[in-house]
Amino acid sequence: MPLENWIAFTVACIVLTLIPGPSVLLVVGQALTRGEKAAMMCVAGDLIGGLVLMLLSFLGVGAVLAASALLFQAVKWMGVLYLAYLGCRQIVDARKDMFELSGSGNTSTGWGSLCAGAVTAVLNPKAIVFYMAFLAQFIDPAGNLVRQMTILTATSTLVVAVLLSAYAVIAIRARQVFQSRAARQKVGYAGGTFLLGGSILIAASR
Repeated sequence: MPLENWIAFTVACIVLTLIPGPSVLLVVGQALTRGEKAAMMCVAGDLIGGLVLMLLSFLGVGAVLAASALLFQAVKWMGVLYLAYLGCRQIVDARKDMFELSGSGNTSTGWGSLCAGAVTAVLNPKAIVFYMAFLAQFIDPAGNLVRQMTILTATSTLVVAVLLSAYAVIAIRARQVFQSRAARQKVGYAGGTFLLGGSILIAASR
């Protein structure tokens, strides 16, 4: 793989990850409402989802999805509904926290956050288009396909892990300021709003 192709791919990954999208909003929302463990599990789930998209792209599923407007729209609206559901549930949980013992509304095994991160990544139209439609632009047809896909997958995973973790850390630090029940409720509403915002972003995308 030419060095310039790898550099271009890395820059594209950085830019796309830095721009707040469904994955970023989900991680921030989880960090604000459920804490550090949930946020990091959410990041791990997003990485798993990214690996799934890379694998599907390698298997040629991306070409089928990119060529079918109906299938793409179906996946897109599944993502919209899923994030909207998570956002509404977060807001309901925040409301209930006003009537629960301190801290009881913020416990999480992390597995729900892991699944949420993975599903959101797989159903994210921005990621689908990037991995399944544009990925081929960075690959040298004359080179070893498996080796190039391995390099691109490792690069993408590292970039996403670092940047999403940074978003999570910032949100976790902000969460630590709010300890009272009333403050936690407001943070919960904010987290739910972030998720609803993510669903709106997906719905508005083309």
